[in-house]
Amino acid sequence: MKIIPISVLKDNYSYILIDDKSKEAAVIDPVEPIKILNVISQTGSKLTSVFTTHHHWDHAGGNIELVAKKPGLAVYGADARIPEINYVCKDHEEFKLGSLAITPLHTPCHTKGHVCYFVVDPTTGEKAVFTGDTLFIGGVGKFFEGDARDMYRILFHVLMKLPDETWVYCGHEYTKTNLKFALTVEPHNEALISKWNWCQDKLITVPSTIGQEKLFNPFLRVNEQSLQMMAGKSDPVEVLHTLREMKNNF
Repeated sequence: MKIIPISVLKDNYSYILIDDKSKEAAVIDPVEPIKILNVISQTGSKLTSVFTTHHHWDHAGGNIELVAKKPGLAVYGADARIPEINYVCKDHEEFKLGSLAITPLHTPCHTKGHVCYFVVDPTTGEKAVFTGDTLFIGGVGKFFEGDARDMYRILFHVLMKLPDETWVYCGHEYTKTNLKFALTVEPHNEALISKWNWCQDKLITVPSTIGQEKLFNPFLRVNEQSLQMMAGKSDPVEVLHTLREMKNNF
């Protein structure tokens, strides 16, 4: 599979996902359709699908224009608030993009209808997950329509259960800000310091991996004693809540 990150709006990411075998393509959160279509036209692939992570305008706001320009697209999602949705994803109900296996993962917290898309290429064994505004590099999304318990379940019982080598493609370029905050709560974390140094001259920092995130993303480390001591809590859900409040005010 081929994945092309496209910087859109101020700090958003859209993605083009291409199955190398069939040349079938999907776009993830195509908020700037013209930009997306220009890139697709250079790949020799055929656009058939839209994977929408959630209904917020900076992710789903391009759907109407894109479908108008490319009638007949399959628009996947799990929220009636998503424009042009015509395929409602059921949790863990696999579908195909050419030869690629796509598994939608329901991750309700940032929004109640948020979906992450887990992709496996059976030919190469490559794995990737498009996490929208649920998991960022070094951070997580705000709990607009959920709480810390919801996010804990999503992180520890859904996303962290994916193989460590799974590439993580998130919905925003927030890495420097996220890592700057992370350093305030885990200043001696060597993996974090290394990632911070690595990203300084990078405009695009995707992808990360699930395995890497476990080492330096504080929201995935709420079971670590150092973070529990910092938060003054022993319940990891309460630590997660405390971290989110701290980050909101950072």
